[in-house]
Amino acid sequence: MSMFRRIDRQVPSLNTASLPDLIFTVLFFFMIVTHMRTETVRVQFRQPQGTELTRLVKKSVATHIYIGTPLGADGGTVIQMNDRYVQLDEIERYMKSVVSHLSPEEKELMTVSLKADRKTKMGVITDVKQALRRAGALKISYSADQEKAPR
Repeated sequence: MSMFRRIDRQVPSLNTASLPDLIFTVLFFFMIVTHMRTETVRVQFRQPQGTELTRLVKKSVATHIYIGTPLGADGGTVIQMNDRYVQLDEIERYMKSVVSHLSPEEKELMTVSLKADRKTKMGVITDVKQALRRAGALKISYSADQEKAPR
């Protein structure tokens, strides 16, 4: 008989007790950092290009207005707010209701983001701006794509 005995060793089983905690932590992280789109864009637009662009500071108090041609249609300029097409007088009423529901701090930060097609007539944009002015929404941001530098 030899001095050394042979010992059968097995790989220990993997402890999965902390796995649900890890999964819920990752799920919670993605729920916090993911921004869900709340409105469906039903307007076809190509943004103009610009050179001096900045980002919106606080997107939670930003209202988006889309101006362009309706998807699947060839003519006419339409204005979209909150998943539906609106007329100019509806913009003023809607913005007054939005402003009335904001706290004083949020009223100072509230921005209206105009996302208009690059071929939209300036008269339509001016009419929208006048409706926003009457509603008290004075901070307006124009959306644009970064202009590519010449090579």
